Amino acid sequence: MTPTEPPVTHKILLVDDDDGVRTMMTAALRHKGFEVVAAANVTEALKHIAAESFDVLITDLHMPNPGDGFTVVTAMRHSQPNALTLLVSGYPDVQSAMAAILLEADEIMVKPFEVGKLAELVREKMLNRKPAVRLEKERVGTILRRCIASVVEDWLARAKQSKELNHVLLSDNERTGHLPKLVEDLVVRLGKPSITAKDSDAVFSAAATAHGKLRYKQGYTPAMLVHESRILQVTLFGTLQSNLSFLDFSLLLPDVMTIADEVDAQLTQSMDSYMDAMRTPVAA
Repeated sequence: MTPTEPPVTHKILLVDDDDGVRTMMTAALRHKGFEVVAAANVTEALKHIAAESFDVLITDLHMPNPGDGFTVVTAMRHSQPNALTLLVSGYPDVQSAMAAILLEADEIMVKPFEVGKLAELVREKMLNRKPAVRLEKERVGTILRRCIASVVEDWLARAKQSKELNHVLLSDNERTGHLPKLVEDLVVRLGKPSITAKDSDAVFSAAATAHGKLRYKQGYTPAMLVHESRILQVTLFGTLQSNLSFLDFSLLLPDVMTIADEVDAQLTQSMDSYMDAMRTPVAA
């Protein structure tokens, strides 16, 4: 009989200050065949990074302080740049997502999630990892323009998982509303130079105004409008994260600031339109 080769075992550094979560994730990952070294805090994680080699880093973002996970990611990127890095967060925080892009983290996992899916994600990314190839760099607007369809699709998937938004039952087309046009407006603005010193260079958006009226008619609350806008920002940053190899990092920060400003401006206009619709009496 021909001897079979032993399966490749990837070594994971798992960092989480929650004892229960850390124990559960460690057991699940080991059950899937991974070698796991667990650390309960940043100090332990840094010691392991300095003394051992890892294929994968999985770290909680807040443990216990906001941003502690970034310290671990930075250390791993500096010491072991080829390691796969995954950030775990209890909520899709926009600033965290932006920082993850700048640190070139490979993935952000939002709690709660199935541990089995985490193992599958790690295995898939490790199997599909290829040597880095130098690619022509692109501006944020260029990337988002060719990814509009996937941005809408990803946003819809996130929205469907939101308990806050699913109080109102809508079809997929009704749920996305004017989102494709809002993203198009954002891309257009990203293509324009910012030549003023104003707080915001945002301009009137007919799509944002129509979106606010639509959401009022659909039964959304103002809080739901804010929540879906927050999901949009996270989705946009997630799209950039998925295109790290194409990003022109020298121009990333001003473009990210433009995204945040434009999405906030669109939300403001939608909210104003929503409130106007609420104050307008329905014709008999």
